[in-house]
Amino acid sequence: MVDRNGVAILGVFVADLAFRAGRMPGMGETILGSGFKLGPGGKGSNQAVAAARVGADVTFISKIGRDEFGAIARTTWQSEGIKARVAEASEPTGAAFIYVNDRTGDNAIIIVSGAAATIGPADVEAAADAICGAAVFVTQLEQPANAARRGLDIARDAGVITVFNPAPAEPFDDALYALCDYITPNENEASLLTGLSVATVEDARKAGDAFLAKGVGAALITLGEAGALLHTKDQSILVPAFQAGPVVETTGAGDAFNGGFAAALARGAEPAEAARFACAVAGLSVTRAGTAPSMPTLAEVEALLSAAR
Repeated sequence: MVDRNGVAILGVFVADLAFRAGRMPGMGETILGSGFKLGPGGKGSNQAVAAARVGADVTFISKIGRDEFGAIARTTWQSEGIKARVAEASEPTGAAFIYVNDRTGDNAIIIVSGAAATIGPADVEAAADAICGAAVFVTQLEQPANAARRGLDIARDAGVITVFNPAPAEPFDDALYALCDYITPNENEASLLTGLSVATVEDARKAGDAFLAKGVGAALITLGEAGALLHTKDQSILVPAFQAGPVVETTGAGDAFNGGFAAALARGAEPAEAARFACAVAGLSVTRAGTAPSMPTLAEVEALLSAAR
């Protein structure tokens, strides 16, 4: 029997340049903002930080440039105890423009993946040992879809639990669906991928059925303040969201959820229990500014779960 533990994540690091203001400017318009912050970001890297902070043994697979943003990446991973299987490229490290509404915490994002946009199947194969040795493998779509597919292929062949976060919801080969034990879109991504409007829990169930028909093992659709729907052929469970305090910023909530879910699965939690844990991680993250910096610790999550009981 293979002894697997922890979480392997294939994804992107970008430097987050977050601007806070009361509204977005129109074309040709300049407005004054209320705040700015530079910090670590990228869905994959954020998910790695989230999983590590709640106790998972995490390996992150990516590619960065030889520049100041790349140095921020390595410092982040080292400080969080994340093992980096990361190549360096001649292209610059990626960056993200993040607008945050300073009244509601809602956000809009433009991401340029930079060096990580050059990740290919060969880069993933170079880290195959890390994927095969993990209990859970996670990937998204900020790096090329062919790299995500290779990672899912390697994990599936090794018997590793696969979690596919199809974000951003770019077109990809339908063959990826059959490689997913769990697919974890938000309501917008679920709508784009299935062609169905997802505005209610019942809508999410219909989208879940569409994902199951495409070959996924389970759909775990995040629904913002409504929580998350865990939908399989045998059950459909709405896991409520956690209200951990006033919402400051929602930018990293999805990454907090995915990192928390993967960490809980890696510990052996049942899917519904893992989804509840993930909702608690996300609920805490939105009470803080930033993406990676907003991720809570295991003690904070356990305290929230205990209080909710």
